[in-house]
Amino acid sequence: MNKIKKVSPHESKFLQRTTVIAKPPKSLWYIGKLPADGPSVAIVGSRKPTAYGREITLKLASQLAARGVIIISGLALGHDALASQGALDGGGITIGVVGNGLDDMYPKTTWQLRMEIIDRGGMVLSEYPPGTPVYKGNFLARNRLITALSDVVIVVEAGARSGTLNTAMHALEQNKELMAVPGNITSPLSVGCNQLIAQGAAPVLSVDDVLARLDLGSTGTASAIPPLGDDPNQTLLLQLISAGVSDGDELIAQSKLDTSEYNQAMTMLEINSIIRPLGGNQWIIK
Repeated sequence: MNKIKKVSPHESKFLQRTTVIAKPPKSLWYIGKLPADGPSVAIVGSRKPTAYGREITLKLASQLAARGVIIISGLALGHDALASQGALDGGGITIGVVGNGLDDMYPKTTWQLRMEIIDRGGMVLSEYPPGTPVYKGNFLARNRLITALSDVVIVVEAGARSGTLNTAMHALEQNKELMAVPGNITSPLSVGCNQLIAQGAAPVLSVDDVLARLDLGSTGTASAIPPLGDDPNQTLLLQLISAGVSDGDELIAQSKLDTSEYNQAMTMLEINSIIRPLGGNQWIIK
């Protein structure tokens, strides 16, 4: 097992971010490599992401990491693990902040991901010394460290009473830039995000929205997030078109919609000027 090291937050410019928050840690333990100071983004969300949320987290984390942004996560199942995996996919650095001693690789399902994070120059961090068992309250407390280490905090999916909203609260208390991914109003996992946006959080419509907050310019890439339809069928078709499926017959096959459902959804999308035909039964998003 990699060696667990102890450090004072004052010994690292990057970790000094944790010294100005409520209940700052006196010591931190880590495995891996302490990062140089640089732009950082936390990506958080539900432990049971939808296919939509999974795609967005992986894409945002990968694109941000490719621009040199450090991705911070809680290394829990769901969006946390996806954020770190996306960062690795983008060839970047990711830091996992956990709520127990580093000698306990909880949850076991992220063990391989942790090893890859360390091997690729990242770090797993805890404010709890080795031997500290898993305790629910510690995971809520560690959320303040996730936000402290981040310049921007992005909530991808969260229910109305999600624990993810606890992280959002810490971000606001620390005057961090809080952003949220808008979601379908019929999806329970988008309720929290849509509420945050209604209350003033900046919406994430593409990676460029995040880069702008970090003052890193634009990628010039297409939107990371497909537009939403008025119902699940429309949203499904928009996701497929955004992913590069333009042929009508292929859209029917991959969406598995009945012909009548497909025709109704596509007609409404065209009427609402969200998509337009290219001819030859080919479609694109406007």
